[in-house]
Amino acid sequence: MSAALFAGLALAAPVAGGARLEPSADPLALILLLSALALLPFLLAVTTSFVKFSVVLSILRNALGTPQVPPTIVITALALILTGYVMAPTAIEAYHAAEPAMVGAEGAALVSDRSVRALLLGASAAREPLRRFLVRHAQPADRTLFRDMARRLWPAPQRDRVTDHDLVVIVPAFVISQLAAAFRMGFLLFVPFLVIEMVVANVLLALGMHMLTPTTVSLPFKLLLFVLVDGWRLLVQGLVLSFG
Repeated sequence: MSAALFAGLALAAPVAGGARLEPSADPLALILLLSALALLPFLLAVTTSFVKFSVVLSILRNALGTPQVPPTIVITALALILTGYVMAPTAIEAYHAAEPAMVGAEGAALVSDRSVRALLLGASAAREPLRRFLVRHAQPADRTLFRDMARRLWPAPQRDRVTDHDLVVIVPAFVISQLAAAFRMGFLLFVPFLVIEMVVANVLLALGMHMLTPTTVSLPFKLLLFVLVDGWRLLVQGLVLSFG
């Protein structure tokens, strides 16, 4: 009863731009819209700078030896903020590219064949700015790898049409490239903190303080080093400018 009431209210509620979720909306269009909304967070995570930011910040937390500081929600929030900062030019360009196609949906029901077609046309137009961003930050060797694997695995009619600029090739190449870059940055972050922990461990061993763990004693020195070198500013600057 309550589910039916909620569905009726949702279909009758007005939405932005004067569009309405009318009871006569196409069920297939509704399924496509809901599927696209469900996949949107995943697509945003793997096709933006969020991949590198989240991995590097997580490695930094492990290098400091503080599993709960900063909290996961803070790391995710910072990664999202930096992602929005880096992706803003691409998002604006994609919006302007998709805007003409979305004009055709004015006055139509939110879930209808007309609005879905306009949405697909807009997504197709907005794909090009995103494609350029992915190509620019995906290593050529990784693009070649996934192109060659596609040509080996796909059926004959399709493999001949695969190129380095297809999204099915660019997206995994971009993710692999960003993970490799994040691990390189993580290694550079780990080294100074590892040196501090080794020095502290040797000092404790020489003093015979076997009851103290090196991780606990070295934590204040790690935090002091990170603060003295203005670590957050250097880290954020390095992450953001890596997409320049």
